[in-house]
Amino acid sequence: MLRDCHARMRVIRNRRSLCPVPAVDVAAALACGLLALVLVGSAGIQAASAQTNPAVVAAPQSGAAGGVLRRGFNLPAAGETRFVPNEVMLDIPAGVTSPALDAIAARHRMTRLETRSFRLTGRTLHRWRLDGGGTVEAMIRGLAGEQQVAGAQPNYLYALQQADLPPADPAQYASEKLDLSDAHRVATGNRILVALIDSGVDASHPDLAGAIAGSFDALTDDPAPHPHGTGMAGAIAARRTLLGVAPRVGLLTVRAFGSGEGDAEGTTFAIIKGLDWAAERSARIINMSFAGPPDPRLHDALLKAAGRGIVLIAAVGNAGPGSPPLFPAADSNVIAVTATDAKDALFPRANRGAYIAVAAPGVDILVPAPDGTYQLTTGTSVAAAEVSGVAALLIERNPALGPGEVRRILMRTAKALGPKGRDRDFGAGLVNAFRAVSSAKSK
Repeated sequence: MLRDCHARMRVIRNRRSLCPVPAVDVAAALACGLLALVLVGSAGIQAASAQTNPAVVAAPQSGAAGGVLRRGFNLPAAGETRFVPNEVMLDIPAGVTSPALDAIAARHRMTRLETRSFRLTGRTLHRWRLDGGGTVEAMIRGLAGEQQVAGAQPNYLYALQQADLPPADPAQYASEKLDLSDAHRVATGNRILVALIDSGVDASHPDLAGAIAGSFDALTDDPAPHPHGTGMAGAIAARRTLLGVAPRVGLLTVRAFGSGEGDAEGTTFAIIKGLDWAAERSARIINMSFAGPPDPRLHDALLKAAGRGIVLIAAVGNAGPGSPPLFPAADSNVIAVTATDAKDALFPRANRGAYIAVAAPGVDILVPAPDGTYQLTTGTSVAAAEVSGVAALLIERNPALGPGEVRRILMRTAKALGPKGRDRDFGAGLVNAFRAVSSAKSK
């Protein structure tokens, strides 16, 4: 189950009172494990880039009779349960006919639920349900014998989470820490398209008036606005009572996480749908404030998005210092962001690792909430959203910047918070928007 990195939200009825209502309970605590992966067979998949993030590498997996499964058939790791228990994602070429698909489904006692062709990756992916019992692992092994099926894997779950932490000083410090007042004299993110793959956003919130340039619903359940998506949108683009990091961007909002307070979840399939849509709408930046296990087909989509020049930014996760790297932040194509507090101390529950690029404020940050209200949010989620806003400022300043250049500028201009140089806690340090924007001037 890929977990969102939003540690806690408390809804506030108005900015001045800061009076909490009961906290929204979103999901269980993180329980993450590092997975060995098999990359999808595709000419588009490459080895890890020259960045320091851990690469997603191929590893052989055992077949039904002790042999090795065909390339593209990816079993869940031992003990991994973070996937839909009665669904499988299939990679099947677009030329396979509907009768042939029906025959495969009948042989394995499955029901075809959803099919989508993704221009971003050039693949056609299917979501099928197991009707005859059995396990996802056994079904993947069985499907490996179908020559018209190019690959199969679990449909991994991505769940939003919160933690009940004691409130800290609610005074707003993020703007000062990021040096936004000076940065906004240079750039405000004007007309830069930033995609937000998250839960539902309250487009009617006064602080988001005029901010949303497009929206896409990857799900079929109740599309009600959700605190997490609304909060992350505000951290990036709020423009009335609050001021986001990039208040003149155009948000491309993707609802890939459900609207339930206790079980807001998204899947691999829904998130890839969001990535594909955002790329087709020419997003320059994609924010991903969630974290969890590595996934070969998600990696494929991220690789192709980065290849198009899209800046990918993700939260490192809230699983704590003992957690293995979480994804998509640990993917080599993604800028990984951790969280700090008003005293520049590391958020205690933040993940650690050599893949972390930079830090941003992430403890008790005031952001919008549904129904015109406000909330305090804590976690690496909001820190990632802030850095997505800073990236928009850089690209307004210099539209020619690519993902690698944005990463280098953010890291080079960050304020070191740990030992000299990059470290496993803070990365290169606390992002400074003004210094970054000043370094992004067109040549």
